[in-house]
Amino acid sequence: MASDDPAPSDGLPPTLLDLTTFLLARIGRTARGRLAEQLAERDLRLWDLAVLAALADFGPQAQRDLVQRLGIDPSDLAKVADQLGAAGYVERTRDQRDRRRVSVSVTPAGRALLADLAGQARAVQDELLAPLDAGERRTLWELLLRVHHGLEERRGVL
Repeated sequence: MASDDPAPSDGLPPTLLDLTTFLLARIGRTARGRLAEQLAERDLRLWDLAVLAALADFGPQAQRDLVQRLGIDPSDLAKVADQLGAAGYVERTRDQRDRRRVSVSVTPAGRALLADLAGQARAVQDELLAPLDAGERRTLWELLLRVHHGLEERRGVL
């Protein structure tokens, strides 16, 4: 897929602009950076958002299950849960039958925070996807979701 524009206005080599993987990485880095900046204003990180979303979407979970679901290091999850717990956004309780098992659940304050953070994430998304109309955004989302599911299926096989 050779580029028709011999001198792209952004100065990047056409060879790179022809690589979908390069474009995904570059756009992803920009999106992640902008969202991270928004979260940092509240002393939060992307993992905080991910943990709140997982708990809100799937209900209370054992910390070890969150580790697997999100692909986060156990010590990092412990730090996130500690921070979110201290702020009143999650509650952690020990399983009465297995004291080693710690369950994490989102609080009403955590749900409210997640709603605010999701709004900020959508604002970043809208900014980045401004060149696309609603139909193109939907198509992009569907294609990326399909790629994501394909990667997850292969990960399970490998």
